[in-house]
Amino acid sequence: MSEVNPAAGADASVTTVYAHNLELRKGPQFRIYVRWIRGRMLPTHRAVVPSLDDESSFIFQIDRGLIHVNLGDIGNYLSSAAASHSPLQNMKLTGSGQQIRLTGTMHKLLIPLPVEVLGIITPNPDGRIHVKISKISVLKVPVKGLLSSLKVEVDDIVGKEPVDGVEVKENDIYLNTTTLLPPPHIRGQISTVELKAPDIVVAYGDTSPGDDQELAQWHNFLRLRGGSVRFGKLVMNDADLTLIDASDDTWFDLDLGNYHDQLVKGYSRMTPEKGLEMFMPDVGRALPPGSVSLDTLRDKSKPLPTPTIAR
Repeated sequence: MSEVNPAAGADASVTTVYAHNLELRKGPQFRIYVRWIRGRMLPTHRAVVPSLDDESSFIFQIDRGLIHVNLGDIGNYLSSAAASHSPLQNMKLTGSGQQIRLTGTMHKLLIPLPVEVLGIITPNPDGRIHVKISKISVLKVPVKGLLSSLKVEVDDIVGKEPVDGVEVKENDIYLNTTTLLPPPHIRGQISTVELKAPDIVVAYGDTSPGDDQELAQWHNFLRLRGGSVRFGKLVMNDADLTLIDASDDTWFDLDLGNYHDQLVKGYSRMTPEKGLEMFMPDVGRALPPGSVSLDTLRDKSKPLPTPTIAR
């Protein structure tokens, strides 16, 4: 298992990323559950310093790790994101083993038709997820005889011009999660994709079956080391920045797009190595709001916020 500290001789210009038990919000309608990852934080443009205040300024390039995604969340997000592209509405995802089941309602010939799509999910060598369609069914057709003249193809499900990140080829579907899902974007070589209802479990790189349970015992955190990272009005060179869950629960509920709102409700400290540790509550938990005013600083009789997190 990789250590949390960078290996000796590591490129100081590269920002390494480590995370454990991180519920990472990707926009208002989607989240992923990072059990653990080892990778790098890379700028999306060479001249731009990756900024926590701009999720589109960086990607997480994952070398190893395990990420869970809830099937219900995927269905809800696809229904919202694909609403103007796909003829299939009210999408729901379920599955078992390697077989995924997509249901929804499609309007064809002005008739609402319940549709079921079955497919097998596997990792593609180019980092995308391959959904090999095994069956498309139109269920509960109210007009007898209609089904014999009605042909439903994958294009009828995803639309002639599907959303970015979705490609149809030879009646199969290829998903580029980096493009399909909102930032912060994650990419890497996927080694396995498994359906463990109610989740899809995506493994990157070399992992072992015991990693998930073993690493679940770690504290909840996101750590960035090396390179340059911008946050707020500050730029940290040779970064040593750790965001730590100050709430005592299973997952660190982190909304990177609004991390500042969580940070001001927590507290931070400098380390002996001149790093910065930020102790942050989950979304919805807080210290009393506001900042320390100049009037308070000039009057010792006025209390300062205490560095504890309200439960």
